[in-house]
Amino acid sequence: MDARRRITNPMAATNSTIEGLTIEKLVYGGDGLAHHDGSTVFVPFVLPQERVAATVVEDKRKFVRARLERILSASPDRVAPQCLHFGDCGGCNYQHIAYECQLRHKNDILRETLRRIGGIHWGSDIQVLSAQPWCYRNRAQWKIRSLDNVAPEALAPSQPALGYLRANSASICPVHDCPILSPLLLRALLALRRGLSAHAPGVREFEAFVNASDTKLLLTATFSSFPSDPNRTVERLRAQLPEVESLLLHDPARDRMELFGPGFIEYETRAAKYRVGHFSFFQVNRFLVDALQEYVAGSAEGGRLALDLFAGVGLFSLPLANRFGRVIAVESNPAAARDLERNAGSHTPVEVRTEDVERFLEKCKEKPELVVLDPPRAGLMPAAVSRLAQLAPDRITYVSCDPATLARDLKALCRSGYEIAQIALFDLFPQTFHIETVARLARSR
Repeated sequence: MDARRRITNPMAATNSTIEGLTIEKLVYGGDGLAHHDGSTVFVPFVLPQERVAATVVEDKRKFVRARLERILSASPDRVAPQCLHFGDCGGCNYQHIAYECQLRHKNDILRETLRRIGGIHWGSDIQVLSAQPWCYRNRAQWKIRSLDNVAPEALAPSQPALGYLRANSASICPVHDCPILSPLLLRALLALRRGLSAHAPGVREFEAFVNASDTKLLLTATFSSFPSDPNRTVERLRAQLPEVESLLLHDPARDRMELFGPGFIEYETRAAKYRVGHFSFFQVNRFLVDALQEYVAGSAEGGRLALDLFAGVGLFSLPLANRFGRVIAVESNPAAARDLERNAGSHTPVEVRTEDVERFLEKCKEKPELVVLDPPRAGLMPAAVSRLAQLAPDRITYVSCDPATLARDLKALCRSGYEIAQIALFDLFPQTFHIETVARLARSR
């Protein structure tokens, strides 16, 4: 019988334990990969060369997912996690790995993904840029659920729970610590947790963002039913968190919002000062924002025209304006585009376009010297790759948060007349499997 179909009923092996499983490598997503009885097995919270016992939780025709039960033979790179919630909370994947080893494994995963998906055999160095691996996040999102919807915890049955989603689950892990948060975000987490029962019963989520100096908060409270006395809700939140600069109460189901404050905070980098609103994106690692900005835009060779596509609030657009006669910044999110327009106000070479990148490229008739791309996780649409090839910019800098879609898009761009000049890995998300990559390309024909 074909070993890949060793189980006719996939559920038959669920809850069985595999003893002496040897982990071969880490893969993108946080798991370790092993093989057993003809199947590929994925296990979280392990390290290469470790021997483990793992219980099957999902058995598919081509792979098995398992839960780590015991470490039979530990890697010398294994360390004690700093967070008591690690392994239950779904936020971190690598706290059991010494930080320098995390970087090495991410480098290996990036190279393997480029080779496997993109056919890119990158033989040169990948520059790795890292910083303090703890207290780095400037943004956090906390879910709120009643204890009926989460696993039992040491809380009163009537008290709602605040925390992060559990790994591979829609329930939450109530938390009272998070060592990857900035100090102010951690204080906000603890204050909101203490005062949770006093808030309106309809609150479902808090999202908080801090400025560069970690002294001011942008806070969004999302409700399933809007509070009957919003002013009272705001008074309580401000009493708990006097650092709140702007507070938004939001009921998405009824499309109702009430704003208390300016609607933004200012985030200052070495290159510029940015207005960042409640629904705008900004890079989350407060220790690497400047380095990323400098690598992508601050050191770019200048010219007549640069395009900043998926521009957000203009993190790269503003420093590009110091090197180019014109910068066209394209952003489809209306909230981010409004912030972008305000941020670009004093930088006259920056022209803002509020539209989809694909639509903009269809109409664009000018050839830029440089195109900066910072797409969402899904990467580029095929039409965008094709149109970029027609515009034929001299250089492309691609900022990616997903190695798989980066590999796919680099393969297409290389087929369209580009070659990769440099690859850098920015570890914007220590203790997690996430990888931020910057690839510089030059036109070869």
